[in-house]
Amino acid sequence: MVYIGIGANLQGPAERVAGAIHDLDTLPHSRLEAASRRYIGPPMGPPDQPDYVNAVARLATALAPCDLLDELQRLEHASGRRREQGERWGPRPLDLDILLYGDRILTDDRLTVPHPGLHLRPFVYVPLLEIAPAVVVPGRGPLEALVRDVEDHGLTALD
Repeated sequence: MVYIGIGANLQGPAERVAGAIHDLDTLPHSRLEAASRRYIGPPMGPPDQPDYVNAVARLATALAPCDLLDELQRLEHASGRRREQGERWGPRPLDLDILLYGDRILTDDRLTVPHPGLHLRPFVYVPLLEIAPAVVVPGRGPLEALVRDVEDHGLTALD
């Protein structure tokens, strides 16, 4: 199973996240298996931007990791996202991240899996645990144990 983090904070973010969940089911050689509720929370980056809406989807796919990344970036581009040099954690109409790709550990110039911030970001691990409570982060262990001591995640469920 592959888990995709979905986020947006521009141009109707709740609708964009819902649309992205739908679009994941249209990717070639892929099938949407589950999606979390959508959550709203504060931005991770600069504080002078709107709150984010986030969700996580579980996808069955025959696409190789970098081919899947290409498809996700195509969806981002179609939503109006433009990747600017030096832009990090800024506002965006859509952000799609490969969080986990089965039990693989991958590191190259384009892709790191598991996503390095997975267990540190409530907007990722809260919706992930909702749809995969027993998920194990390769090289780190059960996600539930990694986030056990977090008291307040600052998220509100929209659905």
